[in-house]
Amino acid sequence: MAVLPAVDSDSPATPVTTRRHRAILVGNPNTGKTTVFNRLCGARAKTSNFPGTTTAVRTGALKVDQFAAEVLDLPGLYDITLDIPEARIVRDVVLEARDRDDLVVVVIDAANLARNLVLIGQLAGAHARMVVCLNMMDVALRRGFVVDLAGLQNRLGVPVVPMVAARGEGLNDLRAIVKTALSRERRVVSLSPPSVPPPDSPYSVVSAWARDVATAVVRTAPDSGGDGREFTERLDRLLTHPVLGLVAFMAVMGGLFWALFALAAVPMDLIDTTFAGLSALVNQYLPEGAIRDLLTDGVIGGIAGTVVFLPQIAFLFFLISLLEDTGYLARAAFVMDRFLHRFGLPGHAFVPLLTAHACAIPGILSTRLIPDRRDRLVTILVAPFMSCSARLPVFVMLTSILFASRPALAPVAFAGCFTLGAGAAFLSALLFSRTVFRGRARPMILELPAYQKPSVRNALLAARDQSLSFLKTAGTVIMLICVVMWWLSAYPKVDRPAEAVALRAQASTAASADAPALLQQARNIEARAQQAGSMAGWLGHAIQPVFAPLGYDWQLSEGLLTSFLAREVFVSTMAVLGGAGDDGSGVISGVRNMRREDGTPVFTVATAASALVFFVLAMQCLPTLAVTRRETGALKYAAVQLVYMSGVAYVAAFVTYQALRMFGVS
Repeated sequence: MAVLPAVDSDSPATPVTTRRHRAILVGNPNTGKTTVFNRLCGARAKTSNFPGTTTAVRTGALKVDQFAAEVLDLPGLYDITLDIPEARIVRDVVLEARDRDDLVVVVIDAANLARNLVLIGQLAGAHARMVVCLNMMDVALRRGFVVDLAGLQNRLGVPVVPMVAARGEGLNDLRAIVKTALSRERRVVSLSPPSVPPPDSPYSVVSAWARDVATAVVRTAPDSGGDGREFTERLDRLLTHPVLGLVAFMAVMGGLFWALFALAAVPMDLIDTTFAGLSALVNQYLPEGAIRDLLTDGVIGGIAGTVVFLPQIAFLFFLISLLEDTGYLARAAFVMDRFLHRFGLPGHAFVPLLTAHACAIPGILSTRLIPDRRDRLVTILVAPFMSCSARLPVFVMLTSILFASRPALAPVAFAGCFTLGAGAAFLSALLFSRTVFRGRARPMILELPAYQKPSVRNALLAARDQSLSFLKTAGTVIMLICVVMWWLSAYPKVDRPAEAVALRAQASTAASADAPALLQQARNIEARAQQAGSMAGWLGHAIQPVFAPLGYDWQLSEGLLTSFLAREVFVSTMAVLGGAGDDGSGVISGVRNMRREDGTPVFTVATAASALVFFVLAMQCLPTLAVTRRETGALKYAAVQLVYMSGVAYVAAFVTYQALRMFGVS
């Protein structure tokens, strides 16, 4: 296993004024590296994929008086020699940093020095400008460890800065050292003493050196008041227990999602009300016509359809960041690793799969936490099977139709939808791991971090970054979908049906109390006629033969077609075709009473059950496909996701419909 080559001491010097100052943060996972980054850069940071990869790297700006530098927060890793994306990125950046004469800041955990020094040993001799940030000094002291800072600095040959990044302690010292180091003329003579392992040293040699250094510079302070390890061990036995740990996990996640919906309800309602008011203003001040319809149904509706989910996204990542800071998520991943491995998924996949229940988009974005690309791709492909919040209106409508005479069974079917989706995700992951992505899930090797107080600052920054990412990746796509859907449904224009003309005439002579109802009835008839005669209606008739084996007529086929743009569109499309009113009961009643061209009901028991199964399993969200394309770096994975999930949904819906018909259920 090759370690980075040593610096060539004969390289020519380059004046500092000809280069851009840059500091590179590297370190093991759970060392507080991102906290150090947030302290250095604050709000002057952004997240983007590393060039040529799908691995996220954060960049920010450090300013000290008149001095400015760019700061890169690289992915955490334990071994720089491994053939994994994180290690390749760190190797490439450190080699580039050596040539540019940048500063490498290695963040290590003071309470786990021997393990963290391995990375420093691998980097030794590769770069002249290196600073060691000895973080979590408070945790080390609580555990009764005292680090000889002068001794550690002498052995490493580089500056060592003690820090408690969560509280900002040592931050000014680190800023000053970064400024001083980067302000000097280029120096290529290595600061590393002969005691540091030479380049190309085997991993075992580097590990032995790290243990020797840690033994020499760390001493135990018996009078420190105890390190709390006994309590930590008892808590770990509970949280990582095969049964009790799973119960604790379900309780924590149940509380998280309850808090998520409780906290997000008010801002979501406020956003919904704001955009509804904006749409009303447009309707009030603009005359009827294409421009008004485009603004209200296309532009405003598209923006509202994106922004309304923003509170959920922000609160979700805020709460997950808090849990991660406490050290609990590592324990939960350890518990879930046993279960998920049976289906070819890593323990790291549990957070993305849970997140996908709120929305598949942040669930897919969460797969950035998965270190292995094979595991990450499998998780991305199956995450949309988890029933997200966008499916809920469809589930409510179809279960209400399906169990109109037995409403007590509707909640059971509702819960069954979530179970069916999760089962499809796990079985699909097992199939992928034995065929297309052959292989076993990467073993989850993780170091359980110390329990600590979470950082609200970090959580707020994480929520901000993920919210902006959501808006950039999904917002524009959703608005475009709504505009296209409006255009397809609005053109070509059809003449008003005679029934609607008669109702409008009747409304003009009716009493003022009866006129609004007559006008609304006329508008519903006109809307159904427009839908049937529009390009979307033509497409519905064109594709109806494909969905006939599932029991769908052209209206249901059109609703299904529009739902591939976004699942929520299905309810509004069917409500328009069914002539529903504005209230929820009117929607369900209107859809339930829809008729085919031969006068028979659109939704029989078999048809409703078939449609419910289809919506549980189908990929019907173009924004999700766009995010899959972006996160995987290839269009083929989004295509596989669409074709596979649609195929599974079609087959399952076909079996459901035909089986019910076979047993006499119409």
